Amino acid sequence: MKTWELNRCVVLAGVELEPHWCDRLVVQDGVIQDMVLGDRCMTLETGALVVMPGMVNGHTHMGDSCLPDGATGMTLEQGFFRPQGYKYRELAKQTETEHLGHIAAHLQYMARTGTIAHFDFREQGAYGSQLLRTAAQQTGVRSVVLGQFNELPFTAEELQQNRVGLREGAIAQLQDILSVADGFSESTMNDLTDAAWKQICDLTTQQGKLRAIHCLENDGYRTVSLEVTGKGDLERAIALYHPDLVIHATVANPTEIAMLSQHRTNVVLNPRANANLGLPLPPIAQLLQSQANLLLGTDNGLLNSPNLFAEMDFTYKVAKSQFGDAVHPDPVDILKMTTSNLRHVPIPDLHGYLEPGLPADLVVLNFHQPHLRATRHLIASIVTRVTPEDVVLTLRQGQVLYQNQDWSLAAASPSLDTQSL
Repeated sequence: MKTWELNRCVVLAGVELEPHWCDRLVVQDGVIQDMVLGDRCMTLETGALVVMPGMVNGHTHMGDSCLPDGATGMTLEQGFFRPQGYKYRELAKQTETEHLGHIAAHLQYMARTGTIAHFDFREQGAYGSQLLRTAAQQTGVRSVVLGQFNELPFTAEELQQNRVGLREGAIAQLQDILSVADGFSESTMNDLTDAAWKQICDLTTQQGKLRAIHCLENDGYRTVSLEVTGKGDLERAIALYHPDLVIHATVANPTEIAMLSQHRTNVVLNPRANANLGLPLPPIAQLLQSQANLLLGTDNGLLNSPNLFAEMDFTYKVAKSQFGDAVHPDPVDILKMTTSNLRHVPIPDLHGYLEPGLPADLVVLNFHQPHLRATRHLIASIVTRVTPEDVVLTLRQGQVLYQNQDWSLAAASPSLDTQSL
């Protein structure tokens, strides 16, 4: 890798994402070698290049990015539940070449919008996990692949009885998935028996794999779980499965929020997707006041574009409405949901913040743009005003994932070695 240097920019430094003038930012061999910080800088008069951590999308289904807006007008069950949901029927029709092209194109779009990595619930068993792995290798975006069974291994009657565990064939499928994926992610706790969840927890623990699960996306998740087991789906997940990521918490009640807080659970919110399906909005304000660690995701590719700037804007304004005042939340708390809160998730090659010695996972924003150059609150402007068109450069471990060819970095900062890009 080559070295590049940027002088007199603004950098969001450290886990608190504090904006400082930076006299010299040097990237060498994929690592931030030097970051000479000056005065704190929350306002601008004539613009600047602003360097922030590369964002991480906490929850995606990139497999259905080939079906943009295909589930419009469908319920959650009609669009997304196996085996007859729209998504699963349409995915089965995709050829490998077509499907790979769609996924790779959407990963490239993620890089275009300042995202360097994502956690993906990948359908279609080991085949689906490998397809995403290939697309990630082609694009350079870090895909944390969380595989799931292609077909549920239990009948409806077996799930109702909740007695049997995974049979030999299902265990073999699980092993195949884990040989490719970074972890496991079934759709809901109601898709498997208690015995199966214990088996999966043991196996993933032995192999050092991640565990993730959708919980409380609607009241039905909790109701079905209570009817079958006497426990809600979140309570079961924490007791049996010990997930590294809990997705949604859309209808979490005060007791469930307290449970998430007690366990310092990593919770990924997806408010745009919830709204798109006509579901309640998650209790963002209450969760921000808890000890849960919050991340943001864009969810299904067929529901939303994987644009975290749009997700942050929506989340911030919903949270302000829920707090009911003009003060809360601090916009940096929303920005942390796509960046430095990641440090609590056990992924050794992703950090979510910038400091010397860490990988150069960063995004350069063009705050010379008319709608940004005189910002009175730089963090709020990132959360609510930055668009993909304002992204100049996206780097992951020093490698260029995206560079805006229409913007002259050298003109904006003559010390930047554009040849090394």
